[in-house]
Amino acid sequence: MRTAGRLLAGVMERVKDKVIEGATTLQIDSFIEKNMEATGLKPECKGYGGYKHATCISLNDVIVHGIPSDKIVLKSGDFVKIDVVGSYKHYCADMSRFFFVGDVDPLVVRIANVCQRALDKAIDKAIVGNRVSDISACIQSEAEQHGFGVVRQFVGHGVGKNMHEAPEIPNFGEPGKGSVLQEGMTLAIEPMITQGSYDVKIMKDGWTAKTVDGGIAVQLEDTVLVTKDGPEVLTRI
Repeated sequence: MRTAGRLLAGVMERVKDKVIEGATTLQIDSFIEKNMEATGLKPECKGYGGYKHATCISLNDVIVHGIPSDKIVLKSGDFVKIDVVGSYKHYCADMSRFFFVGDVDPLVVRIANVCQRALDKAIDKAIVGNRVSDISACIQSEAEQHGFGVVRQFVGHGVGKNMHEAPEIPNFGEPGKGSVLQEGMTLAIEPMITQGSYDVKIMKDGWTAKTVDGGIAVQLEDTVLVTKDGPEVLTRI
């Protein structure tokens, strides 16, 4: 999993120069898939539940699970979130990053920064003896104190030989509840924050999840190993 995370983080570093005005989300997906395969990573999203792509690429009011398309052309002001799972020798790493295209609204920068802080603070809670909901409560607190919503419909999760494993990690809740974190657990911590309402609508394609009110949304994710010395983030260089 360390190898999977390191390789995947490297791929996501290289994609920065591709998330530009005029690019299509399908071109970005293809670039990531080719780079993953070149480094020995298997794109786990492809084929999952019939999904046809290596990544989910979500713009603006899309929270998660945006489908790459040659019809979606990036323009200045777009807020892009890319979610990807790669496996190395059958062990998975799961991560999501955001990107700004050209000049974006200051609100976009603000909500993105709040989500980054929420993720960073939540990772700090991934220590032996804490409970799952300590992570959840940390994310909710950081988002709501800045006036943003926290998505209820989707959650973080365990990750390992499969991209989705126990335990589920909601992004809201009271601290001190749920499974006790133990050394060796690997978690995909995944805050999802909205400008306004946290309610979700699923589009006709069955995947794309948007905010019901059209507000901006952001998702971030890292794969984290719980160790006796504290959390180790596997998907950062």
